[in-house]
Amino acid sequence: MIFAPHPDDEVITGGLPLRLLREAGWRVIAVAVTQGSNAARQAERWREFVACCGYIGFEPLELAAGGLRGVNLAARGADPARWATGVDTVAAVLAQHAPKAIFFPHAGDWHVTHVGTHQLVVDALASLGDAFQTYTVEAEYWGAARLPNVLLELSAHDVAELVAALSFYAGEMRRNPYHLTLPAHLIDGVRRGAELVLGQGRPSPAFTFAALYRVRRWQAGAFSPVLAEGRAVAARDSVADLLP
Repeated sequence: MIFAPHPDDEVITGGLPLRLLREAGWRVIAVAVTQGSNAARQAERWREFVACCGYIGFEPLELAAGGLRGVNLAARGADPARWATGVDTVAAVLAQHAPKAIFFPHAGDWHVTHVGTHQLVVDALASLGDAFQTYTVEAEYWGAARLPNVLLELSAHDVAELVAALSFYAGEMRRNPYHLTLPAHLIDGVRRGAELVLGQGRPSPAFTFAALYRVRRWQAGAFSPVLAEGRAVAARDSVADLLP
């Protein structure tokens, strides 16, 4: 289950879900946490989200008509009642589907809604009690992750599929054609991940494209580690072994 701060984030950071879907047969549900701050564009963005998910193979899920509002840390403090409603909404989805793994932004992903989505998901997890367990996979886009522990290779075909899926967001692409820069972002992921994940001074793996993630587990009401050290997962490797 991917918690996308905006429609399109499910694809921008969706390399691992895509591989789990296509290589391991996982069901992937993409949750649109918000549908952007521009009310006039929200209906269009939802339609684009549905079309994009239909292409890539994810199942779209809407948390609320038009998406949740005020998903940011300032609103969490200023409007606790609205925030609590959002937490309850996310918690209900988690309890209903009991996903084996959830994907969401890391805590320092810069954009206020990405940071807010991280906190919203963590608050929802905490509200579910000690019995709820799931793998947590934190992704990066706007802000570089400080502590990634997985360097995931994506094939040229994987990247082409992600770019094609992003092209369904025609309204956003007119503003900023960021689908064209996604390959460069994933190329830079190899450079950064070689040292952040594998260790300073370690040789870089022979990847062209890679996404960075932080994989942990939520259990007993808190995060716990699942990897003893950083791991590079090549395109030829079994991606399901990462989340057994």
